[in-house]
Order: sequence, then structure tokens, then C-alpha cells
Amino acid sequence: MAFDFKTYQEILHQLNGAATLVAVSKTKPHTDIMEAYASGVRDFGENYVQELLEKQPILPQDIRWHFIGHLQSNKVKYIAPFVHLIHGVDKLGLLDEIQKQALKNQRTISVLIQVHVASEETKYGFSPREAIEIFTQLDKSRYSQITFCGIMAMATFTNDQSQLQREFSAAKEVFDSLSKVMGNDWQTLSMGMSSDWNLAVAAGSTLVRLGSILFGSRN
Repeated sequence: MAFDFKTYQEILHQLNGAATLVAVSKTKPHTDIMEAYASGVRDFGENYVQELLEKQPILPQDIRWHFIGHLQSNKVKYIAPFVHLIHGVDKLGLLDEIQKQALKNQRTISVLIQVHVASEETKYGFSPREAIEIFTQLDKSRYSQITFCGIMAMATFTNDQSQLQREFSAAKEVFDSLSKVMGNDWQTLSMGMSSDWNLAVAAGSTLVRLGSILFGSRN
């Protein structure tokens, strides 16, 4: 399946401007991305640095690339020149590297703090308590080239709606708590994927990351 324009339009209608839609294009060929682009999509999400580096130079330069995967510090330098938003800051050392590479590239890089709310141990991120403790006290002057935009969270892969609601609510609580100290750019709560985006938006998400519902299952 290539890009599903009808579903895209239906979801946009349901979102009604309440949340940004990021089309997750990992493993998808350039032709599928160009179909989505022709349909009006400008925000695309990628999980793997190497794949993003192959796509970015040969696709339209007004695409806003979101890095939504687990980012290793030694890979930041490759995406620092162009990345629109890094969703998965899960440790302070990664912030230090983003600051360093942003300075080298003479640009400001926008980031989200990843908060671990799911029951799966394999997911990354600060615990809700850690996130509040660390970022309430953070010396933001150390990060002059970083814009702190909000929180990213991934819920458990489950059909249990009450569990999903609890996890999304936990992320929203962290987002609201930190909004008091993180400044005016703190506007983005990135949560919700193809299987649970409705619940995420109901819980306060302002950005959903949708892949299989728009492009079909991964290659």
C-alpha cells in the first residue's frame, strides 16, 4: 500500500487542528513519501539515522524531519544540520551533545523530553518523577542552542483502553507540571500512534505520530 490519502483526510478532519500529524515514513520508499508530500504532508518522522540521511538530500527541502527513534549521542552530528525536532531526549548526556552540535551548525535545535510511562521495560525515557525533578532544576543557560518544546511518550502496546488512558494521563501530568518552569516554547505533547491516537488526543496530545494507518504495515 502506498499513501492512503482518504484516511489522511479523515484523520485531519477529526483532529480539527487540535494536534499536528507527523507521518511516520520509516522503511517507506521515496515514492510513498512523495505521494504524502503531494497530499500536503510536510511533517515526516524517521526512526533510523542512516535511513534519514539517505532520504533527506533527495526529497523536498521544506520537509520538516522529526527524529522519533532512540538517538545515540554519536549520531547527533549527522542530523544536527537539518533536523526539525528530536523527540527522544532520554538522558542529559544526549542534551549536551545536541547543544555541542547545534553550536557547530550555528542553529537552534528543538527537542522533546522522553518520559517512560509504558509497562514495557524496553522503552526508553525518564520516569515521570525523574523528569519533573531533573527538568525543574535544570540550568537551561547551559543549553543556549536548544529549544525545549515539550514531552514525548509511548504507551504500552495493548488493547486495554483504561491502561492506555492512565499512561497518557501520566505523561500529560508531567507535561503540565513542567510547563510552569520550561518557558513559552513548551507547547508539544507528542503521544499517540496508529492504534491509539484517538485516546492520546483525548488525553491532551498536541502531536500524533502515524505510520501504518497511512502507509500500511512496515516493509
